[in-house]
Amino acid sequence: MLDLSRLRALHAVQLHGSVGGAAQALGYTPSAVSQQIAKLERETGTTLLERQGRGIALTDDALMLVRTAGQMLELAEQAEVALEERKGRPAGRLRLAAFPSGARGLMPGVLAELAAAHPELDLRMTEVDPHLSVGLVARGEIDLALAHDWDIAPMPAPEGVRAIRLGEDRCEVLVPAGHPLAERDTLHTADLAGRRWISQPPGTVCHDWLHTTLRGAGQEPDVAHYVAEFQTQIALVAAGLGIALLPRLGRGPLPDGVVLRPLDPVPTRRLFAVTRDCLLRRPAVGVALRALRDATGGGPLP
Repeated sequence: MLDLSRLRALHAVQLHGSVGGAAQALGYTPSAVSQQIAKLERETGTTLLERQGRGIALTDDALMLVRTAGQMLELAEQAEVALEERKGRPAGRLRLAAFPSGARGLMPGVLAELAAAHPELDLRMTEVDPHLSVGLVARGEIDLALAHDWDIAPMPAPEGVRAIRLGEDRCEVLVPAGHPLAERDTLHTADLAGRRWISQPPGTVCHDWLHTTLRGAGQEPDVAHYVAEFQTQIALVAAGLGIALLPRLGRGPLPDGVVLRPLDPVPTRRLFAVTRDCLLRRPAVGVALRALRDATGGGPLP
Protein backbone atom coordinates (compact mmCIF):
# COMPACT_ATOMS: atom_id res chain seq x y z
CA MET A 1 0.00 0.00 0.00
CA LEU A 2 1.31 3.44 -0.92
CA ASP A 3 2.27 5.65 2.00
CA LEU A 4 0.19 8.86 2.09
CA SER A 5 2.96 11.00 3.57
CA ARG A 6 5.29 10.01 0.73
CA LEU A 7 2.62 10.76 -1.85
CA ARG A 8 2.12 14.15 -0.16
CA ALA A 9 5.84 14.87 -0.56
CA LEU A 10 5.75 13.99 -4.27
CA HIS A 11 2.59 16.05 -4.72
CA ALA A 12 4.33 19.05 -3.08
CA VAL A 13 7.39 18.69 -5.33
CA GLN A 14 5.12 18.87 -8.38
CA LEU A 15 3.26 21.91 -7.02
CA HIS A 16 6.39 23.88 -6.10
CA GLY A 17 8.73 22.70 -8.82
CA SER A 18 11.58 21.69 -6.51
CA VAL A 19 12.47 19.64 -3.47
CA GLY A 20 13.40 22.82 -1.59
CA GLY A 21 10.05 24.45 -2.34
CA ALA A 22 8.19 21.33 -1.26
CA ALA A 23 10.20 21.17 1.98
CA GLN A 24 9.38 24.77 2.83
CA ALA A 25 5.66 24.24 2.20
CA LEU A 26 5.53 21.02 4.23
CA GLY A 27 7.72 22.24 7.09
CA TYR A 28 10.39 19.57 6.43
CA THR A 29 14.06 19.74 5.50
CA PRO A 30 14.96 19.14 1.83
CA SER A 31 16.79 15.96 2.81
CA ALA A 32 13.64 14.63 4.53
CA VAL A 33 11.60 15.24 1.37
CA SER A 34 14.29 13.55 -0.75
CA GLN A 35 14.21 10.54 1.58
CA GLN A 36 10.42 10.29 1.26
CA ILE A 37 10.69 10.35 -2.53
CA ALA A 38 13.46 7.74 -2.48
CA LYS A 39 11.34 5.42 -0.31
CA LEU A 40 8.40 5.91 -2.67
CA GLU A 41 10.63 5.00 -5.63
CA ARG A 42 11.66 1.78 -3.87
CA GLU A 43 8.03 0.96 -3.02
CA THR A 44 6.85 1.50 -6.58
CA GLY A 45 9.94 0.15 -8.31
CA THR A 46 10.10 3.14 -10.64
CA THR A 47 12.05 6.36 -11.12
CA LEU A 48 10.01 9.40 -10.09
CA LEU A 49 12.45 12.31 -10.37
CA GLU A 50 15.00 12.98 -13.11
CA ARG A 51 17.72 15.58 -13.39
CA GLN A 52 16.93 18.33 -15.88
CA GLY A 53 19.69 20.91 -16.16
CA ARG A 54 20.18 22.34 -12.69
CA GLY A 55 16.72 21.28 -11.57
CA ILE A 56 14.53 18.20 -11.55
CA ALA A 57 11.57 16.96 -13.55
CA LEU A 58 8.84 14.45 -12.69
CA THR A 59 8.67 11.34 -14.85
CA ASP A 60 5.42 10.22 -16.49
CA ASP A 61 4.97 7.64 -13.73
CA ALA A 62 5.41 10.37 -11.12
CA LEU A 63 2.81 12.60 -12.79
CA MET A 64 0.34 9.72 -12.73
CA LEU A 65 1.03 9.23 -9.02
CA VAL A 66 0.61 12.97 -8.40
CA ARG A 67 -2.89 12.87 -9.91
CA THR A 68 -3.76 9.93 -7.69
CA ALA A 69 -2.16 11.62 -4.68
CA GLY A 70 -4.32 14.70 -5.19
CA GLN A 71 -7.47 12.57 -5.06
CA MET A 72 -6.25 10.67 -1.98
CA LEU A 73 -5.30 13.85 -0.13
CA GLU A 74 -8.71 15.33 -0.88
CA LEU A 75 -10.43 12.21 0.49
CA ALA A 76 -8.20 12.27 3.58
CA GLU A 77 -9.15 15.90 4.21
CA GLN A 78 -12.84 15.07 3.91
CA ALA A 79 -12.41 12.27 6.43
CA GLU A 80 -10.57 14.58 8.85
CA VAL A 81 -13.34 17.19 8.59
CA ALA A 82 -16.04 14.57 9.15
CA LEU A 83 -14.21 13.16 12.17
CA GLU A 84 -13.79 16.59 13.75
CA GLU A 85 -17.48 17.29 13.08
CA ARG A 86 -18.41 14.13 14.96
CA LYS A 87 -16.27 15.19 17.91
CA GLY A 88 -18.02 18.55 17.87
CA ARG A 89 -14.98 20.50 19.05
CA PRO A 90 -11.94 22.10 17.41
CA ALA A 91 -8.99 19.72 17.29
CA GLY A 92 -6.02 18.73 15.18
CA ARG A 93 -3.68 20.84 13.08
CA LEU A 94 -4.93 24.09 11.56
CA ARG A 95 -2.60 25.62 8.98
CA LEU A 96 -2.93 29.39 8.81
CA ALA A 97 -1.37 32.09 6.66
CA ALA A 98 -1.37 35.87 6.98
CA PHE A 99 0.09 38.80 5.08
CA PRO A 100 2.99 40.49 6.95
CA SER A 101 1.23 43.46 8.57
CA GLY A 102 -1.74 41.22 9.46
CA ALA A 103 0.62 38.66 10.97
CA ARG A 104 2.06 41.44 13.12
CA GLY A 105 -1.05 43.48 13.89
CA LEU A 106 -3.77 40.83 14.27
CA MET A 107 -2.51 37.28 14.46
CA PRO A 108 -0.63 37.28 17.80
CA GLY A 109 -3.84 38.07 19.69
CA VAL A 110 -5.96 35.72 17.57
CA LEU A 111 -3.53 32.81 17.93
CA ALA A 112 -3.16 33.33 21.68
CA GLU A 113 -6.95 33.43 22.12
CA LEU A 114 -7.48 30.25 20.11
CA ALA A 115 -4.66 28.38 21.88
CA ALA A 116 -6.06 29.26 25.32
CA ALA A 117 -9.66 28.39 24.45
CA HIS A 118 -8.98 25.21 22.43
CA PRO A 119 -6.00 23.23 23.79
CA GLU A 120 -6.58 20.34 21.34
CA LEU A 121 -5.95 22.69 18.42
CA ASP A 122 -2.45 22.64 16.89
CA LEU A 123 -2.05 26.07 15.27
CA ARG A 124 0.64 26.64 12.62
CA MET A 125 1.05 30.00 10.87
CA THR A 126 3.05 31.05 7.83
CA GLU A 127 3.61 34.67 6.75
CA VAL A 128 2.94 35.08 3.02
CA ASP A 129 2.25 37.90 0.59
CA PRO A 130 -1.53 38.21 0.06
CA HIS A 131 -1.41 37.47 -3.68
CA LEU A 132 0.04 34.03 -2.87
CA SER A 133 -2.37 33.05 -0.10
CA VAL A 134 -5.39 32.28 -2.31
CA GLY A 135 -3.37 29.80 -4.35
CA LEU A 136 -2.03 28.13 -1.21
CA VAL A 137 -5.58 27.68 0.08
CA ALA A 138 -6.85 26.41 -3.29
CA ARG A 139 -4.06 23.81 -3.48
CA GLY A 140 -4.77 22.56 0.03
CA GLU A 141 -1.46 23.70 1.53
CA ILE A 142 -3.12 26.20 3.87
CA ASP A 143 -6.51 25.78 5.59
CA LEU A 144 -7.31 29.41 6.35
CA ALA A 145 -5.59 32.61 5.24
CA LEU A 146 -5.90 36.21 6.30
CA ALA A 147 -5.60 38.14 3.04
CA HIS A 148 -6.37 41.56 1.64
CA ASP A 149 -6.99 43.33 -1.63
CA TRP A 150 -7.27 46.98 -2.61
CA ASP A 151 -10.40 48.83 -3.65
CA ILE A 152 -9.05 49.14 -7.22
CA ALA A 153 -7.65 45.58 -7.43
CA PRO A 154 -10.21 42.96 -6.26
CA MET A 155 -8.94 39.58 -5.15
CA PRO A 156 -10.10 36.66 -7.34
CA ALA A 157 -11.40 33.54 -5.62
CA PRO A 158 -11.22 30.34 -7.71
CA GLU A 159 -13.91 27.68 -7.66
CA GLY A 160 -14.14 25.92 -4.32
CA VAL A 161 -12.53 28.79 -2.41
CA ARG A 162 -14.53 31.17 -0.22
CA ALA A 163 -13.35 34.72 0.52
CA ILE A 164 -15.18 36.00 3.61
CA ARG A 165 -15.14 39.76 4.10
CA LEU A 166 -13.89 40.77 7.54
CA GLY A 167 -13.48 44.54 7.41
CA GLU A 168 -11.17 47.16 5.97
CA ASP A 169 -7.86 48.81 6.71
CA ARG A 170 -7.37 52.47 5.83
CA CYS A 171 -4.11 53.90 4.52
CA GLU A 172 -2.44 57.27 5.06
CA VAL A 173 0.54 59.14 3.69
CA LEU A 174 3.60 59.36 5.93
CA VAL A 175 5.74 62.45 5.41
CA PRO A 176 8.77 63.86 7.23
CA ALA A 177 8.06 66.66 9.68
CA GLY A 178 8.95 69.91 7.94
CA HIS A 179 8.04 68.51 4.50
CA PRO A 180 5.78 70.85 2.47
CA LEU A 181 3.00 68.24 2.54
CA ALA A 182 3.08 68.18 6.35
CA GLU A 183 1.53 71.66 6.37
CA ARG A 184 -1.69 70.42 4.74
CA ASP A 185 -4.54 68.84 6.69
CA THR A 186 -5.65 66.54 3.84
CA LEU A 187 -3.81 65.44 0.70
CA HIS A 188 -5.20 64.81 -2.77
CA THR A 189 -3.71 62.72 -5.55
CA ALA A 190 -2.58 65.85 -7.39
CA ASP A 191 -0.49 66.81 -4.34
CA LEU A 192 1.64 63.69 -4.79
CA ALA A 193 3.03 64.64 -8.21
CA GLY A 194 6.81 64.87 -8.35
CA ARG A 195 7.39 63.43 -4.87
CA ARG A 196 10.07 60.87 -4.03
CA TRP A 197 8.49 57.67 -2.76
CA ILE A 198 9.45 54.81 -0.49
CA SER A 199 7.54 51.74 -1.63
CA GLN A 200 7.33 48.00 -1.24
CA PRO A 201 9.18 46.04 -3.97
CA PRO A 202 7.62 45.14 -7.35
CA GLY A 203 5.33 42.12 -7.26
CA THR A 204 3.65 43.13 -4.01
CA VAL A 205 0.06 44.33 -3.71
CA CYS A 206 1.03 47.66 -2.10
CA HIS A 207 3.53 48.42 -4.88
CA ASP A 208 0.98 47.64 -7.58
CA TRP A 209 -1.66 49.82 -5.91
CA LEU A 210 0.67 52.84 -5.69
CA HIS A 211 1.75 52.61 -9.33
CA THR A 212 -1.78 51.96 -10.64
CA THR A 213 -3.24 54.88 -8.67
CA LEU A 214 -0.63 57.46 -9.61
CA ARG A 215 -0.48 56.42 -13.25
CA GLY A 216 -4.27 56.59 -13.37
CA ALA A 217 -3.94 60.24 -12.33
CA GLY A 218 -1.38 60.88 -15.07
CA GLN A 219 1.66 60.68 -12.78
CA GLU A 220 4.68 58.41 -13.08
CA PRO A 221 5.78 57.53 -9.52
CA ASP A 222 9.36 58.34 -8.63
CA VAL A 223 10.28 55.49 -6.26
CA ALA A 224 13.65 56.18 -4.70
CA HIS A 225 13.72 53.25 -2.25
CA TYR A 226 12.12 49.79 -2.46
CA VAL A 227 11.69 48.36 1.04
CA ALA A 228 9.58 45.39 2.16
CA GLU A 229 9.38 46.10 5.91
CA PHE A 230 7.01 48.84 7.06
CA GLN A 231 9.26 49.77 9.98
CA THR A 232 12.18 50.34 7.61
CA GLN A 233 9.98 52.49 5.39
CA ILE A 234 9.03 54.57 8.43
CA ALA A 235 12.71 54.97 9.38
CA LEU A 236 13.51 56.24 5.87
CA VAL A 237 10.64 58.72 6.07
CA ALA A 238 11.92 59.92 9.45
CA ALA A 239 15.33 60.50 7.83
CA GLY A 240 13.68 62.76 5.25
CA LEU A 241 14.37 60.43 2.31
CA GLY A 242 10.87 60.32 0.86
CA ILE A 243 7.17 59.81 1.57
CA ALA A 244 5.28 56.53 1.90
CA LEU A 245 1.71 55.26 1.82
CA LEU A 246 1.14 52.79 4.66
CA PRO A 247 -1.91 51.02 6.07
CA ARG A 248 -2.79 51.34 9.75
CA LEU A 249 -2.78 47.61 10.52
CA GLY A 250 0.55 46.49 11.92
CA ARG A 251 2.13 49.92 11.46
CA GLY A 252 2.84 50.51 15.13
CA PRO A 253 3.73 53.83 16.82
CA LEU A 254 5.45 56.46 14.72
CA PRO A 255 8.75 58.06 15.75
CA ASP A 256 9.31 61.76 16.13
CA GLY A 257 9.88 63.39 12.79
CA VAL A 258 7.09 61.49 10.98
CA VAL A 259 3.55 62.83 10.53
CA LEU A 260 0.42 61.26 9.06
CA ARG A 261 -1.75 62.95 6.50
CA PRO A 262 -5.05 61.47 5.20
CA LEU A 263 -5.47 61.08 1.46
CA ASP A 264 -8.74 61.97 -0.28
CA PRO A 265 -10.14 59.70 -1.62
CA VAL A 266 -9.07 57.34 1.17
CA PRO A 267 -7.19 54.24 -0.03
CA THR A 268 -8.56 51.13 1.66
CA ARG A 269 -7.47 47.52 1.90
CA ARG A 270 -10.33 45.05 2.24
CA LEU A 271 -9.59 42.25 4.71
CA PHE A 272 -10.70 38.68 3.99
CA ALA A 273 -10.52 35.25 5.51
CA VAL A 274 -9.94 32.73 2.73
CA THR A 275 -10.69 29.02 3.04
CA ARG A 276 -12.00 26.12 1.00
CA ASP A 277 -15.75 25.57 0.91
CA CYS A 278 -15.35 22.03 2.21
CA LEU A 279 -13.62 23.30 5.38
CA LEU A 280 -16.43 25.61 6.48
CA ARG A 281 -17.96 22.64 8.34
CA ARG A 282 -14.78 22.06 10.32
CA PRO A 283 -15.09 23.31 13.94
CA ALA A 284 -11.47 24.50 13.97
CA VAL A 285 -12.08 26.71 10.95
CA GLY A 286 -15.30 27.99 12.50
CA VAL A 287 -13.65 29.19 15.72
CA ALA A 288 -10.74 30.73 13.82
CA LEU A 289 -13.15 32.63 11.57
CA ARG A 290 -15.03 33.96 14.58
CA ALA A 291 -11.79 35.06 16.24
CA LEU A 292 -10.71 36.90 13.07
CA ARG A 293 -14.14 38.49 12.71
CA ASP A 294 -14.06 39.71 16.32
CA ALA A 295 -10.52 41.08 15.91
CA THR A 296 -11.41 43.03 12.77
CA GLY A 297 -14.95 44.05 13.60
CA GLY A 298 -16.28 42.17 10.59
CA GLY A 299 -19.85 41.21 9.80
CA PRO A 300 -21.75 37.90 10.08
CA LEU A 301 -20.08 34.71 8.95
CA PRO A 302 -21.51 32.24 6.43
